[in-house]
Amino acid sequence: MPWRNTPQRYGWLTVIFHWLTAAVIVGLFALGLWMVELDYYSRWYHTAPDIHKATGMLLFGLLVARIAWRMASPPPPLPAHHSAVQRAAASAVHHMLYLLLAFVMVSGYLIATAEGDPVSVFGWFDVPALVSGDGLEDTAGTIHEWLAWSLVGLAGLHALAALKHQFIDRDGTLKRIFGLPAHPEKEE
Repeated sequence: MPWRNTPQRYGWLTVIFHWLTAAVIVGLFALGLWMVELDYYSRWYHTAPDIHKATGMLLFGLLVARIAWRMASPPPPLPAHHSAVQRAAASAVHHMLYLLLAFVMVSGYLIATAEGDPVSVFGWFDVPALVSGDGLEDTAGTIHEWLAWSLVGLAGLHALAALKHQFIDRDGTLKRIFGLPAHPEKEE
């Protein structure tokens, strides 16, 4: 598998970006749901949010790298047999996933820094608080929750569409995000 994207398939770097991002989003979402239910006396009461915040900061860096890579190595074109509506929907969903992910992380950052404290990323480095203020934590928290649910919901629809292409349409579209050509016999 090539490391760069080709007209037939995604390269291994894009595949890694995609699946690593998906795994981290699922992990952060599950951690977020779990940690908000912790009581003050739980040994995870402070640790879980610290892990959530630090991982979110790393995910933001991954998102920036992923967008830069997308510009440097454009994705393969959508298959010619997809209708104009499918192409428009796929493009809109991909753009919305990127936007939602960015907004989820910005709102999470605003929650974490609302009191003016930096975010420690596993003790490796700190991300400074650029904005703080009264009421910011609650407002950003509400926005963060709604955006996170929206992101996971849209990602679920994205996954269902990929499964539909694989198992109903049998068009090989899903194979490309595993670094495989949709139709190996057509590979150049």
